[in-house]
Amino acid sequence: MTFNEYQTQALKTVITSGDVFKDSLHWILGINGEAGEVAEKAKKIIRDKNGVMTDEDKVELGKEIGDVLWYLAVFAHDLGIPFETIAKENIKKLSSRQKRGTLSGSGDNR
Repeated sequence: MTFNEYQTQALKTVITSGDVFKDSLHWILGINGEAGEVAEKAKKIIRDKNGVMTDEDKVELGKEIGDVLWYLAVFAHDLGIPFETIAKENIKKLSSRQKRGTLSGSGDNR
């Protein structure tokens, strides 16, 4: 499955309010909330399991990562950007930073 195919399938499950601003805010907050759930599960693995991750933990983290992916795909669509374009541009940016030795630097435009 390509990123664009995923985005197309994800969009079939969207429920909108009809209010563009509210929907955009919903997607943005959803990204943050689901990423927080990934972090929360990781925190509990560190706290409760001394950092030892089980296969079940990996499955559960994968589910949360999938939720982040869904919100990203929907928000990208909301912005009018094909998801595959975002993925390609991100790799292009990171490859450029790697070649220039700026992967570990700070700032958006390095």
